Amino acid sequence: MRIFYRILRWAVALFFLSTVAAVLCYKWLPVRLTPLMVIRCVEHVGNGERPRLKHQWVPLTEMSKYMPVAVIASEDQKFLLHNGFDTEAIGQAVQERAKGGRRRGGSTISQQTAKNVFLWPASSWLRKGFEVYFTFLIETLWSKQRIMEVYLNSIEMGDGIYGAEAVAQQHFGCSAAELTRSECALIAATLPNPRRYSSLHPGPYMRKRQQWIKRQMKHIPLMEVEAEKAQ
Repeated sequence: MRIFYRILRWAVALFFLSTVAAVLCYKWLPVRLTPLMVIRCVEHVGNGERPRLKHQWVPLTEMSKYMPVAVIASEDQKFLLHNGFDTEAIGQAVQERAKGGRRRGGSTISQQTAKNVFLWPASSWLRKGFEVYFTFLIETLWSKQRIMEVYLNSIEMGDGIYGAEAVAQQHFGCSAAELTRSECALIAATLPNPRRYSSLHPGPYMRKRQQWIKRQMKHIPLMEVEAEKAQ
């Protein structure tokens, strides 16, 4: 029994050391591959298709200044204010589920970033626990600008398309830096279900959501990114 507890202590210590080291590394290094990218490629192969993976890392300074504003307006309007968790949104989501209402997410951009980079997409209490842990780490060790930079480079934005640069090239024929305010709002409108909603072929619902996001963007300040030296 003593040996078991000794092994357990070493395992726990190794887990904490390795995860903190990984988060510290990604504070400066580009995130080239995520678990979701691998999972989607495996799904493509399982469906008898060729794996599709369009991804190109670019620093936040080389993206349209409207891209962070659009996703904040769409996904997490308190992003610059909270410490990784929007307790009000989480509470509303819990209340709606308790009343039998529609299932809605209370995840912040920080939580989505933690999930995208370090975890798997399937929802479970175990994954949620790890998500809370990694969200705390990135909020503690990274700046808000770095969280946004990693988020906009790693998030799924179409079938086999990840990040602002890839979606700009594939859907708009330009670089992420050249995206207009309206195009950024349209990309943000696809989140968090970019395989169902397309910024390449937007329908009436997407156009309506795009216009709502553009109105919300008027109340979101531009992010200060000049001081961030992305890799």
